Amino acid sequence: MFEVAGILGLIGLALSLWALVSIISSNASTGAKVGWSLFVIVLPVIGFIVWFFVGPRARKAAY
Repeated sequence: MFEVAGILGLIGLALSLWALVSIISSNASTGAKVGWSLFVIVLPVIGFIVWFFVGPRARKAAY
């Protein structure tokens, strides 16, 4: 049971780090980068999911 929780934790950490790197390397304004970064850091799982669907690159891909 602990192995599964550990693996899920590592996956969550990797996804959060990927989101942070993508946020920092995006062309968004500095304020938007800070806001998204704080959101992903404070609420890692929910922040990642919201960022993935609503973040700056998601809006650009929709057009």
